[in-house]
Amino acid sequence: QVQLVESGGGLVQAGGSLRLSCVASGSLFWTSTMAWYRQAPGKQRDLVARIYTSGSTNYADSVKGRFTISRDNAKHTLYLQMNSLKSEDTAVYYCNTWPLRGAYWGQGTQVTVSS
Repeated sequence: QVQLVESGGGLVQAGGSLRLSCVASGSLFWTSTMAWYRQAPGKQRDLVARIYTSGSTNYADSVKGRFTISRDNAKHTLYLQMNSLKSEDTAVYYCNTWPLRGAYWGQGTQVTVSS
């Protein structure tokens, strides 16, 4: 059964940093490209960054140079290091596979950036 558990969100001032974590089901994690998504109030859920099983990464233009995605296969954990945070980064952040497989989502973790 798929399980995704996100953590690490919080309230931070603009310019600050946060590190998000996501623990994923073992088989899911090992064999999948993993990604971080975010959903701001009243907006659709968007892809933020993805990391392939090879370690290659891609980022949305809005976070390029500020966010870093990484994965620890031994711990089945996905990370998102977020630096130089802006108010427009405020959202609920989710991890999942890329592309998506089915409709399962974890509970997400709230990131609020105050200006």
